[in-house]
Amino acid sequence: MKAPRPGILVFILSLLPSCAPSPPHPLSPTALTDTGRSWPRREVLDLAMQAYQCGEREGRFERSVLTIIDYSLPSSKPRLWVIDVRRKQVLYHELVAHGEGSGDAVAVAFSNDVGSHQSSLGLFRTEEVYSGRFGYSLRLSGLEPGINDRARERAIVVHGSADVSRAYAAQWGTIGRSWGCPALPEDVAPRIIDSIAWGSAVFAYYPDTKWLRQSHYLHCGLQLAGATGN
Repeated sequence: MKAPRPGILVFILSLLPSCAPSPPHPLSPTALTDTGRSWPRREVLDLAMQAYQCGEREGRFERSVLTIIDYSLPSSKPRLWVIDVRRKQVLYHELVAHGEGSGDAVAVAFSNDVGSHQSSLGLFRTEEVYSGRFGYSLRLSGLEPGINDRARERAIVVHGSADVSRAYAAQWGTIGRSWGCPALPEDVAPRIIDSIAWGSAVFAYYPDTKWLRQSHYLHCGLQLAGATGN
């Protein structure tokens, strides 16, 4: 992995309390927050912040909340984080489902195609809430052409699901899958939806070489530098 650009590294380091001694690892939960919740892996958080900051500069978001999904982790592990960027706190760390077309216990394939029943990668924006087939739900708009920009057409939404739970994972070694939606545990889904709805960022990660190379939101700083002749 390439070393983080100076601007991103400065932001990550700014998450540390200014008066605290240097911790053994800059993403230590005790150093960053008093909620007791763990943070995403450094490389995933770094990429998510690059994408978030790029989208923020472009005026894509109205709320300083960032949701990160790390699809490289197995579905039996909590792999969704909701982060309050301004307060530098993890608000939620929960299980999240991937699409049945993406894989079984582990997601390995991703798509923007209607009918694929696969999850999509990249940067999304949260939109309006509604009550539908799965109850209280949240619509997503994909911001990356060819990667996730058919999310609304595909009805990719955040909603609760009974088979997304720690009890289900303990019994079966995995959780239920969706038709591409990031489905959450039913008991926390409404609270998470309310905390991220109406204009916040969602970043879905997997080490897909093509997406990592081509995503506008992961190379925004370089593109801006080129446009200004720097």
